[in-house]
Amino acid sequence: MTENGDDLPKPQRVSRLTELADAPRPTPAPAPGRTRSATEQSEERASARRDFARLLGEFRRTAVLVPFDGSGSLWTSDFNGVRWICAFSDEEALARFAAARGEAGREWTYRTVLGARLLDVMVPMLPGPGGVALDAGSADGTVFPPVAGIVPDEVAVDLGGTGTR
Repeated sequence: MTENGDDLPKPQRVSRLTELADAPRPTPAPAPGRTRSATEQSEERASARRDFARLLGEFRRTAVLVPFDGSGSLWTSDFNGVRWICAFSDEEALARFAAARGEAGREWTYRTVLGARLLDVMVPMLPGPGGVALDAGSADGTVFPPVAGIVPDEVAVDLGGTGTR
């Protein structure tokens, strides 16, 4: 694999993104015959939002690897009408992705880019709704979808009042 950056620094260690994604999330099961109260469910949702906000903040501050496809464009994937920029937390994650695709033998060119730049600059340049898929194809993969609070409001998808904002 080669780096195709403008003297941008390579990640020196495993990013905290991996640590945050791997952190255990306590989800206590209700006792048999007992359902969780609305307050408990609300607290769980608030906790999940805080966890995701921490992960998003860390992603925005972290340099990630973005491979190029054969035509010299950022590697993207379309899924359910959303164009996802594929990014990887380190060379090992990119290598696992390449191996899973059966393309471990080819040279992968990539650029090191800050997560904030991907979300704020690159996603708005995509045709239609777009987001970032971090460590795509792995059990630790995370997506940063095209919704307000993650991507710029002018390219965010309206969730139609689902109460998620």
